[in-house]
Parts: sequence; C-alpha cells; structure tokens
Amino acid sequence: MGRAFQNRKESMAKTSDAKAKVYGKYGRELYVCAKQGGSDPHANLALRGLIERAKKAQVPAHVIDKALDKASGGGGEDYSPARYEGFGPGNAMVIVECLTDNPNRTIGDVRTCFTKCKGKLGTPGSVSHMFDHCAILAFDDEDEAEEAILEALMEADVDVTDIENEEGRITVFAPHTEYAKAKQALLDAFGELEFEIDEIQFVPQTTTPVEGDDIAMFEKLLAMLDDLDDVQNVFHSGELS
Repeated sequence: MGRAFQNRKESMAKTSDAKAKVYGKYGRELYVCAKQGGSDPHANLALRGLIERAKKAQVPAHVIDKALDKASGGGGEDYSPARYEGFGPGNAMVIVECLTDNPNRTIGDVRTCFTKCKGKLGTPGSVSHMFDHCAILAFDDEDEAEEAILEALMEADVDVTDIENEEGRITVFAPHTEYAKAKQALLDAFGELEFEIDEIQFVPQTTTPVEGDDIAMFEKLLAMLDDLDDVQNVFHSGELS
C-alpha cells in the first residue's frame, strides 16, 4: 500500500502571499481540531500531530497559539468540513477536503476549478469508494522489527491494515477511525517517536495514468484547488507520466 499513497507536502512558500496561505490553512485546521477535541495537545492526539506538522511547515508559534486561544475562548468562526469528489483530466479520481464558513461559495469555487480544467464534479460517494481512508504513521527506527510493532498494536487492540519497513523506515497503515489508538499505542510501546508522516489520508486503491496534454491540465487543476483558501487537502488517483 505504501508505494501507492501520495503524501501531501506543502510546497516551499517563496512569497509572503504563499506563506499567508499556508499559515491560514493551518490556522483554520488547528482551530477546528481544537474546537472538536479540546485545545490540550496532550489530550487531543490529532491536535498534537497537527501542531507538529505545522511546525515542520515553518508556521510561526504565534499563528499556532492564536488558533488555539481562539478555539479555547468559544465563539469565533463557524467552520464546517466539506468533501467534494469528482474526475479530473485523464479521468483520474479526485477528492477535495475543505473547511468552510460558506458551503455555497466553496462548492461553487471547487466546481469552477474542475470545469476550467476539463474535469467534472461528481456526487458524494462517486469516487471515495475507490479510496481507502487511512491513518498513516511513519517513523525511522532501525531497531524495531515489524513483528514487535505489530505485536504492540495488536495488544492495544488496533485494527492494523499494513506495516512496511523500507530501509529502517516503518510505515503503519490503519483505518482512519483507529488513528488516535494506533498513535498512542506506538508512543506507549516505543517512547517519544518523531513521525515523518502523521496524517489521515485517502489512499487510491488503483492509480490512473494521466498522459499527454492531460498532464498539464491536471497540474493546473491541482494548482487552482490549492489556491482556494477553503481547500485543506487534495487526494487523487492520478499517475502523471
């Protein structure tokens, strides 16, 4: 499974506008995560992982603190998650995750991106059944064997989907509902781990070759979606030749 999934990585922010977009997206996601599960990262493992990713993306501490303070204070913006599915150039499947305070605006913006790039926005469930909704935890640990990690996870009653070990890099896959339990089990068994990947992602069950003129159009679609403030994550099955 590991070779098929595409870990979303923030591009290097080269301008103040680009940095502001990255900060804004993390700030919004931190706010919602803290609102839903509490603003204490020790008690909210999803928030803890998100803070770690924000720091790796060089999001300033004051941006993180502001989002947590806002979530703790009650009131504030009323963001809700929204997920859109469709087909991009080359018929590659696309899932777009958003946080929005105006669903009508957001779906209109997302639909425009698909339409301008020769894609088509579908109905809920039109492509997500072809993805696995996975918790993915990856870390470097040459000392730990896959068997020991599997045993620790099984003892914690974690429903593990797969474990990979590539040159000392361990990657654990589990259903998205097992994220907190899987992460806590690893921390309990092996101490403080530095996770290279600590995310919930949609992993395509099969990839779709995107070729010829469709490549540029598909890249345009991804860039347009990334430019939307409401878009948090984009997952797709496209394999660009």
